[in-house]
Amino acid sequence: MSPADIDARIRTLVEPFNKKGIAITDATTFAHDLEFDSLTVMDFVAEIEDEFDVIISMNQQAEIENWGQLITAVHKLQDS
Repeated sequence: MSPADIDARIRTLVEPFNKKGIAITDATTFAHDLEFDSLTVMDFVAEIEDEFDVIISMNQQAEIENWGQLITAVHKLQDS
């Protein structure tokens, strides 16, 4: 699956979590721009893991700060 396909699918998943309707770019941050708290992060990650049949470790989650990093991480997990 291409990064663009992954991006499109995750954009659908983020909609219920994007309470303020923030425009998503590669630089959009989860903590600052989208104001995700730890519970929201866990719920969002669970949605991604279910959708793509991958596991995003706690260490990986800590390293993913913005949208572009998330797309790259999921793409790499899909390839492994």
